[in-house]
Amino acid sequence: MPQIPEKVHELTVGQLSARSGAAVSALHFYESKGLITSRRTSGNQRRYHRDTLRRVAFIRASQRVGIPLATIREALDSLPEERTPNREDWAHLSEHWRAELDERIKQLGRLRDHLTDCIGCGCLSLETCVLSNPDDVFGERLTGSRLLVERRPKA
Repeated sequence: MPQIPEKVHELTVGQLSARSGAAVSALHFYESKGLITSRRTSGNQRRYHRDTLRRVAFIRASQRVGIPLATIREALDSLPEERTPNREDWAHLSEHWRAELDERIKQLGRLRDHLTDCIGCGCLSLETCVLSNPDDVFGERLTGSRLLVERRPKA
């Protein structure tokens, strides 16, 4: 992994990509979503502050555990003065995200357990399919095709 001398406080997009392991296109995407920022040189080239490495590491670690980018941006925006996340920030945020992740894990477990039933019959019945209609949540509201938008009769 290429080393960045201590006296270098700004990185090119290529250097940030090499050091972070994120593709240049991903870095541009993160920037377009407001997750990281850069300044432009007189030649219109991006320059990233050295702290952006930690922000990218934070973003990528959050994504690996399934946190949506919008939630990651909210977390980064909640930090004072847009500072770089530290160990305490990660501990606080990951504790906050734990319940959401536990629920997703539970849902994925249910999907995994019923996946062979769906493949076996191939019907994808909206009434009984645990993939399209988990726990028959639509059956509690109305009958018939439950995934179509309800249309009210014109007066």
